[in-house]
Formats: sequence, C-alpha cells, structure tokens
Amino acid sequence: MEPTNFSMITTTNAWSDNSTALPNATDWEDQLTLARNIIPPYMFIVCALGLLGNSFVLLVFLTQKDRLTVPEIYLGNLALADIVLLVSLPFWAMTIRRHSVWRYGEAMCKIVNSSITVNVYTGLYIIAMVSVDRYLALVQTMRARWLRRTLYAKVICVVMWLWGVFMSTPSLVYTTVINDPDTGTPMCELVYGPTWRLADQIAFSVLGFALPVVVIVFCSGAVIRALNRRKTVCSDQGSYRKPTTLVFAVTTLFLVCWAPFHVFNFLDVLGQLDLVDETQWGHAFYILHLVAVCMVLLNSVLNPVLYVFFGQYFWKKVRSLFRKPKHHHRRGCDRSV
Repeated sequence: MEPTNFSMITTTNAWSDNSTALPNATDWEDQLTLARNIIPPYMFIVCALGLLGNSFVLLVFLTQKDRLTVPEIYLGNLALADIVLLVSLPFWAMTIRRHSVWRYGEAMCKIVNSSITVNVYTGLYIIAMVSVDRYLALVQTMRARWLRRTLYAKVICVVMWLWGVFMSTPSLVYTTVINDPDTGTPMCELVYGPTWRLADQIAFSVLGFALPVVVIVFCSGAVIRALNRRKTVCSDQGSYRKPTTLVFAVTTLFLVCWAPFHVFNFLDVLGQLDLVDETQWGHAFYILHLVAVCMVLLNSVLNPVLYVFFGQYFWKKVRSLFRKPKHHHRRGCDRSV
C-alpha cells in the first residue's frame, strides 16, 4: 500500500483528491511558496546527512571482524531501509522546486514512489522484530534461546524486505506520469479512485502502524518489567542492557517521528467518511501535515545519531576496526544478546 506521495503533500496537488479543508487562494499560494522554499533544501540536507550516517553504520557492521549479533543484523537492515528512502529525496526535492513538474520518466516515478513504501513497511517491521528479539533475550531467555540464531534473523530480514516490496505493488501499478490538464506539464501521481484511496489509507494505518506498534509496546513493556525484576547483576548484565538501551532509543524515535503523520492520515480517513469536518482546521491542517512529513524524514537522519549517544558497544566496534586482532575468550557473557 502507498503510505504517502510527496508530490501530493507538498505541491498544488495536495488537495486534489480531498479538498474539504482547502484554504483560500491567497493563503494557499503563500503555503505553496513556503513549501517550495523550505522543503527542497530540507530534503537535500536530510539526504546528505542521512546517507553519511547510515552508510557509516552499515559499513561498521559489514567490516567488523566478529560475527554479527542478532540486534546488529536487524539494525543494519534498518540503516539500509533508511538509505532506500534517502536516495529518493533529491528527485522529490527537484520536483517540488519545479512546481510539481516531473522530469525523470515513468519508470523512475514508480521506483521512487515505491521506495517510500518499502522503507515504511520494512523499517517498521524490522523494528518490531528487534523488540521481539529483546523480548526473547530478556523475558523468554532459556525457553526461546534456539529462536535467536543469526541465521533466523537473516531469514526474517529477507522476509521483511519481501513484505515491503509486496506492499509497494499498488504504487508500482497505479503510480504514473500524467500531464497537468492546465499546463500540460508531466507530473508523477498516484492515480486511483477515492474508494481505493480510502482502503489504502486504512490498510496503511492498520498494517503500516497499528499492528507492529502493538507488538512493539507489548514486547517493550515485558522487557522493562523483566529488567526491573533483576535484583542481582551478573557479569553479562551489561551485554543485555547496552543493546537493549539502543533498541529502545531507536524504537522510541521511530514512533515519535511517525506518530504525527499517522494522526493526520487517520484524520484524513475520518474526513473521507464524513466523520470529521476538516474545514475547521483550514490551512493549519496543511502546515501541520508538512511538519509531520519533515519529522518522518528526520527519523532517517537521527537513527545513526543514536548510535553515537546510546551505542557504547557500537563505538567499541568502530575502535576495533583500527586495532590488531587479539585472541582471547570472554566467559560468562553471550554476545548474541
């Protein structure tokens, strides 16, 4: 399912399918000017910083001398999912700057739109699996130990990528380049009727947010309770807490950055069902929607930053890349946590 189309959010087409909250002409033009002046530079900055940070994280995981742990496999794939989204931003930035004119052909129109969907579903479900892994490691420690194998984590990541690609199928099918009826200029649009659009948004809210969030909240709550119940700290307690702290930070950031966008998506669904009158918000609805989109993009930049502030174990791996290998064995600790 197609969660968002930047051309429909930040250009004159944003209200083409749902004009219930359309502001007056003067305010509307001011908002479009604001979007064209702010959003493209913001996208370029996010793209540059995000690619730099996520590429660094991915490089550290891929070049380390030790075998990857289960959390590292998941977090590495999360960085890759962010990269997939980030490489699409320059195309949208230039399109917004050119007043919605798409200059990159129909194939790139489909690919760039689909990359957004792949990032949303793959990234969120990988985070859900990270939470499940923490649950198995700290709550079902002995009972489900056999489930926490690196081979299984790799297979799960492949399945998550296939899931993201599958959910992007409607984008590949319905996204196309059309000519603007007024100017005749080409535009990259997601073209389907209001019924399909409503079904798409509902599926996005349920499958693309609510379902994995329920899993994340359940697992995180169980992990917190398990950590609070530990009265004695064994020698390997730090190996549990360090990756768990990083996982909680990444998960919290993801939910904070994506929640506002899903709130607006839900309000839009209610508006199409005539359960909410969007006209009461006027042009503020559009401005706040832009802010929500900016927060979504910011998530891909801040993920690598969390590794700096919360990933002490990650920085040990960075330093180990520049050291000569030492042959020693650590007893009493399980690196797979």
